[in-house]
Amino acid sequence: MNELAKRLLNYFLIGTFSVIPIVVVLQIIFFVKDLISDLFKVVYEFSDNYFYTGLFFVFSFILLIWIGSTIAEKGRSWIIHIFDLVIEKIPFIRTVYRVIKKVINMFSSHEQTIAKEVVYVEYPKDGIWVPAYVTNRYENKYVLFIPTSPNPTSGFTIIVDKSKLIKSAMDIEEATSFIVSVGVDFNKSAETINLP
Repeated sequence: MNELAKRLLNYFLIGTFSVIPIVVVLQIIFFVKDLISDLFKVVYEFSDNYFYTGLFFVFSFILLIWIGSTIAEKGRSWIIHIFDLVIEKIPFIRTVYRVIKKVINMFSSHEQTIAKEVVYVEYPKDGIWVPAYVTNRYENKYVLFIPTSPNPTSGFTIIVDKSKLIKSAMDIEEATSFIVSVGVDFNKSAETINLP
């Protein structure tokens, strides 16, 4: 009976861990659906007409595509620039806006090579190596963000000398997958041989 209980518990845990990724993706889908649904309700309550509500969403979709293509081709959009100028006049909001914009640009920009770089650094003490995102550079000093497992959105920001780093062949996506999976998904495991 004791052996059967252990086996059932083991199967239960395996089943639970295999379903977690599906649940997380479904939660994201439901969050986006609720967000769009709430926006639809706000627009519909304002216009009280399905035609105008649909027209608003079609216009918004086309506007976002146009802004995206302008940024991709020219590097900036005048609409975003005007919004930036307005936000710069509001004391507390401008700081939050600027930080959020920089973080998003760090992970989404196609032109910035710094934000795409992943390195290994000894942290929190010598002999313990962790992957980190390079967020900025000042001569030989590197500013790193060290994400924590399994939630890569939290972590530590540190400044270290270039001599203390070992370059990684991982990109941002691979490093994030490594951190979220608590080391299970590690495509560049051969790199560990180069770590002292």
